[in-house]
Amino acid sequence: MTIPNSIAITPELVASHGLKPDEYQRILDLIGREPSFTELGIFSAMWNEHCSYKSSKRWLRTLPTTGARVIQGPGENAGVVDIDDGDVVVFKMESHNHPSYIEPYQGAATGVGGILRDVFTMGARPIAAMNALRFGAPDHPKTRHLVSGVVAGVGGYGNSFGVPTVGGEVEFDERYNGNILVNAFAAGIAKSDGIFLSEAKGVGLPVVYLGAKTGRDGVGGATMASAEFDEQIEEKRPTVQVGDPFTEKCLLEACLELMATGAVIAIQDMGAAGLTCSAVEMGAKGGLGIELDLDKVPVREEQMTAYEMMLSESQERMLMVLEPSKEEAAKAIFVKWGLDFAIVGKTTDDLRFRVLHQGSEVANLPIKELGDEAPEYDRPWREADKRGALPANLVAEPENYGDALLQLVGSANQSSRRWVYEQYDTLIQGNSLQLPGGDAGVVRVDGHPSKALAFSSDVTPRYVEADPYEGGKQAVAECWRNITATGAEPLASTDNLNFGNPEKPEIMGQLVQAIQGIGEACAALDFPIVSGNVSLYNETNGVAILPTPTIAGVGLLHDWSRMARIGGANEGDVVLLIGIDGSHLGSSIYMRDILGLTDGPPPEVDLYAERRNGDFVRSAIRNGQISACHDISSGGLALALAEMAMASGKGMTVSLADSRGLNHALLFGEDQARYVVTVSPDLANFICANAEGGGVPFRRLGTIGGSDLVIEDVLSLPVTTLRDAHESWFPDFMHGDALSAAAE
Repeated sequence: MTIPNSIAITPELVASHGLKPDEYQRILDLIGREPSFTELGIFSAMWNEHCSYKSSKRWLRTLPTTGARVIQGPGENAGVVDIDDGDVVVFKMESHNHPSYIEPYQGAATGVGGILRDVFTMGARPIAAMNALRFGAPDHPKTRHLVSGVVAGVGGYGNSFGVPTVGGEVEFDERYNGNILVNAFAAGIAKSDGIFLSEAKGVGLPVVYLGAKTGRDGVGGATMASAEFDEQIEEKRPTVQVGDPFTEKCLLEACLELMATGAVIAIQDMGAAGLTCSAVEMGAKGGLGIELDLDKVPVREEQMTAYEMMLSESQERMLMVLEPSKEEAAKAIFVKWGLDFAIVGKTTDDLRFRVLHQGSEVANLPIKELGDEAPEYDRPWREADKRGALPANLVAEPENYGDALLQLVGSANQSSRRWVYEQYDTLIQGNSLQLPGGDAGVVRVDGHPSKALAFSSDVTPRYVEADPYEGGKQAVAECWRNITATGAEPLASTDNLNFGNPEKPEIMGQLVQAIQGIGEACAALDFPIVSGNVSLYNETNGVAILPTPTIAGVGLLHDWSRMARIGGANEGDVVLLIGIDGSHLGSSIYMRDILGLTDGPPPEVDLYAERRNGDFVRSAIRNGQISACHDISSGGLALALAEMAMASGKGMTVSLADSRGLNHALLFGEDQARYVVTVSPDLANFICANAEGGGVPFRRLGTIGGSDLVIEDVLSLPVTTLRDAHESWFPDFMHGDALSAAAE
């Protein structure tokens, strides 16, 4: 078989497609001839890191992905988890890192659009979104521009589409100066008998193109996302997609309406690598071939080549295998919603992927090898260097504890994110019960009087760099803890593993060990990974980002009327610490932001203690015994107390009474498996007795009251002063005031 090739396939052209010489040789061996230019593009799309996971899938297979509530694990557009009453929650997290650095508004917007499509492709109506954002140093010349564009893009798409943004993260570090991270999460609700998969079934059935028209935006986007950055970054702007949330809203409604008719046999979002990836995945999963006729694809630009059409990542598009008898009814639905509906191909029984264009066959490839047999690497890796222990008595105390706490609550990474989340619609759909700023976002489940879902996203990159294994464990544990702090039962999680160049053994070691830690924590906490994404080559000019394996999770509240909040404390309540006293200052923000040091290992994560302490706290919340709850993480006990005081608008008086004389370790230590809770005075002895009986460490800290946060013999600060520092950093930064003050 000869396929005409109008463009010479040179080693330079192969390299520009992100394919190594040995990978190109594998293509030649596989198809027995030189590929056409279009075929080269197809292989490039399917075999790049973004689509094939060729550096990571060996290790991803080690993660726990099953559980009593898991209906669909990794391998589909999103994971599916049972939430009782015939309902399921469908969720996933994905990255749009490189596009968001090149073109922040559209990069972030289309990241949101893509993750929403992953959810409603499964038959679920989206009910919640989150985003985990990492930017460069605040004083870097591009940071404010990127923050402004990304936040506007997230809000512009999510708000217009009509899904509430209920949580997320925003952090700054110079290691993200040349490569920011935009990780987008979405969750939706469906009926357990109404889930749609991407596996094509049946020979000779129509393959249907749905949604918006195809243009030249995003051509080569998946390949660009699998490469390092350099000085030519601006040249990659045309690889960024352009989104239209209003079209996507119509696509959602049309798809859900169509799904209700029984016309859909299989459906796949056109995300990374567009038509190529969606068609190949549908056919390969079903053991079928696919034939596409590009002359029938709706386009919005003239004289598009087959290469451009196959690799375009134009947004708001789906591919579907249709029940033939329902073609007219299906078409009528999409016409009603003002969307394109076109039969562009058919399923075949020959396991070939054929592409026709203007009367010629421009691609004819083995579909299983394209979809399932991309190169898989067992890359060399080395274990990260261990940092020596750092006893708290070797770490300097602050000159003034009050000043140190104010510095932390008003710092770039610990200040309020209100400036960000007030640009998002957090209340649309009318079911949001906890808004951004708490431990987890909480959303009611429509149609049920008491059921709600809790969502959180977490990772501490400085821990992962110091010890990838412990850092991976901690990312899972903190997500689980944040969900627990609302009273919800953590059900399952999704991961977004952001790392540098896996061809460097030290970077590959970070990835491997982080996955090992994540796997151990997920197993111990019964928190399986049901979906996810890997984003590698996050480097610019050889400088890698901090290793950032983001974990997002979902929890179930059976009765949201007993949900706990950070700011729920009442006057006179007793303040309790659940967990051990703080002692670990290594890799803490106290060390980094107050002392200017990054020494020491991260805190160890005792997964038995996490489970024991978390189950105790959750049980007390569900029994209506806790008025407020907050997990202790970055900043330790001091920051947790300050955040609870600011959230409730009430002061508290706390006594440390530490015989060790290590107040800085007690206040700023970041030991894990810990919570601060407030309980009514008549329940305090009961809660403490229960904790003692269950072997749960605890400490009575003090009482709620007054207008100051008072830690006896250590500090006293008005809550209003704390709040002023906490709320002012972000708006000042975005208006330039914070940088001016820092310069002075």
